[in-house]
Amino acid sequence: MAKIILFNKPFKVLSQFTSEGSDKSTLADYLSIPDVYAAGRLDYDSEGLLLLTDNGQLQHRIADPKHKSHKTYWVQVEGQPVEDDLAQLRDGIKLKDGITKPAIVNIISQPNIWERTPPIRERANIPTTWLEITIYEGKNRQVRRMTAAINHPTLRLIRSQIGDWKLENLQPGQFKELDVEAPTTPTKKTSRKTPYSKGRKFDKMRPN
Repeated sequence: MAKIILFNKPFKVLSQFTSEGSDKSTLADYLSIPDVYAAGRLDYDSEGLLLLTDNGQLQHRIADPKHKSHKTYWVQVEGQPVEDDLAQLRDGIKLKDGITKPAIVNIISQPNIWERTPPIRERANIPTTWLEITIYEGKNRQVRRMTAAINHPTLRLIRSQIGDWKLENLQPGQFKELDVEAPTTPTKKTSRKTPYSKGRKFDKMRPN
């Protein structure tokens, strides 16, 4: 068996356990579970689901784009995108490092989420819109660059899902620990199912 941690990373927290000489908050301020490592990253100024595991193969499988784990985000953007804007994101949009793969993009109502501290900067007479965006790759700051390319900058970004794992009702700083089946040696055909036997949710913890 392997261990996987579903963690709701708060705003302005590094996706690592050391601050490398800065005074920024890190995972060590919230998690005291030994020998687990982040499987992928989530930007310092983004929020939501971050996965950690104690299994190297599982860590690689989650983080490696070859395994095509889709990632879903709730994105608050400036302005009101029209259908032509969304079509560009769905078809693939040109960024400096290449054209993005087709994404699933829909306008949604504001999700049932926590208040951010500090809140986003609101501009008088300029509305905002919530989008749900699912991507199948992981370019650097991709979602933010995608919305900027259609002239609707991202104001707030929350990752809600990675593959079959969902944020669900975890609050910022909370995590859920799962025991999952450890992956075997990779083969050309891999199951997308991720069985697990139990789950526990914990409130925010600080190391002793």
